[in-house]
Amino acid sequence: MTNLSPPLAPFDVLVVDDEPDVLDLLAEYFRNRGLPVTVATDGRAAVAELARDPSRFGLVVTDLHLPGVDGLAVLEAARRANPSCFVIIITGYASLDSAIQAVRLGAYDYLTKPFSLGQIDIVLERLHDRLALERENRRLLKQIGQRDPAEARTPVLARLDSIDARLARLEAALRELAERRTFPS
Repeated sequence: MTNLSPPLAPFDVLVVDDEPDVLDLLAEYFRNRGLPVTVATDGRAAVAELARDPSRFGLVVTDLHLPGVDGLAVLEAARRANPSCFVIIITGYASLDSAIQAVRLGAYDYLTKPFSLGQIDIVLERLHDRLALERENRRLLKQIGQRDPAEARTPVLARLDSIDARLARLEAALRELAERRTFPS
């Protein structure tokens, strides 16, 4: 595992998985990085936690297949509660359809089980880089006299950026699925 620098803007993490070993491993992983962690063992508990304090969680890591409410419903609840929340879907049952659906609903990443903690390190590094860029962007915009970074972007450009980012994640998921498939000779 790599050594990450402390978070630029600490955020709470919600980890949702019905497998106790995965839940404990991920919770300990994030705690070791200085991030406050809340755990839920099913989708309903996760959705209730998100509703209890909508702006609390900056990162949600959820299994796709959960008892009660599935990971896609957790993703939707997280994005409704806090549109700037990052959501990572993890699953042992990866499919192209679920990857596409997760990306369309706003998932930041889609990891297949078994995954390595190194993959989580990379996702966290990307999150920290993105947060640093957003902070720098706000600082520069303020410096040139704009009060809000959203004012500098037209809704069309912001939407195009969002679509572009989702397409990049989708392409990565498709490449990974294609590499895993084996075709008869």
